[in-house]
Amino acid sequence: MTHLHTSVSPIVLGAMSFGTLIDEDTSFALLDRFVERGGVWIDTADCYSFWASESGQGGASEAVLGRWLAARPGVRDRVRISTKVGAEPLWPGSWPEHRTGLSPRAIRDAVEGSLTRLGIDIIDMLWLHQEDRAVPIEDTVDALAALTTAGTVRRVGASNHPAWRIERARAHARSIGSIPIDAFQLNSTYLRVRPGTRPPGVAHPFGVLSDEQRDFAVENGLETWAYTPLLSGAYDNDAKPIPEVYDHPGNDRRLAALSAIAADRELERGQIVLAWQLGRGIRPILGGSKIAQLDTAMDAAAVVLTDEERARLDEAV
Repeated sequence: MTHLHTSVSPIVLGAMSFGTLIDEDTSFALLDRFVERGGVWIDTADCYSFWASESGQGGASEAVLGRWLAARPGVRDRVRISTKVGAEPLWPGSWPEHRTGLSPRAIRDAVEGSLTRLGIDIIDMLWLHQEDRAVPIEDTVDALAALTTAGTVRRVGASNHPAWRIERARAHARSIGSIPIDAFQLNSTYLRVRPGTRPPGVAHPFGVLSDEQRDFAVENGLETWAYTPLLSGAYDNDAKPIPEVYDHPGNDRRLAALSAIAADRELERGQIVLAWQLGRGIRPILGGSKIAQLDTAMDAAAVVLTDEERARLDEAV
């Protein structure tokens, strides 16, 4: 790697496709560049990417990260690892009907597997990947409390959960004196889906950041992480159409505002989207497969929108 930047980037590197759609050499190159550019948080999951793996089960992403950490002595001190539990298929082809879920035993077993694949002894952020209503949320929190008390997990977050479940989880954590969930990971971008629809790849009824989840996070000091913030490149790649669920008059106005500001700034529309999210305190998760994509996105962290630009983007509805 070349010289390290001293500034810390708020952008998260998503490792979902590492070891499956993205080969190991490319994965290592992206990780190296991310750290070189001041990146800290790397996001994965125990189920990544079961749908693209030969075995039909996850683990490849964590295993690649583990090999990268082992090959880069000292880099563990400069990065934070977040992984998720609960969505791994119980057997190939069983998702979504049969997945590991969020019982205390399932969480313990999943964390043990993640630690082994990653080759680490502490997980910086453990996410509940998607809600599991077959298990009382209090039982799930008890399992998380055992992990944070033991020092195996530093922080806990929730992905694809409604706000009321997280409030119940946080209340129980407070009642037993454990570390409460302090982060949300949800699908979020500048455009808004039509009511009653979900973007491609979002299988969860509470997976898209809603006004209520946003309000809950802001009022309670939860970090919000956004997955698929750039619509998989559709803002700037003509070969990738914007998904049909975003086709409505409000988004026509939002795209017009976005395009105008990007043109004025001589930046890509996706960079303005990232700058807009960062300005709202949201951490975008990048899942690109090319160094140039990563660099373009990391550059966006330095873009500060003016009050007038933010107002134009927010008021286009």
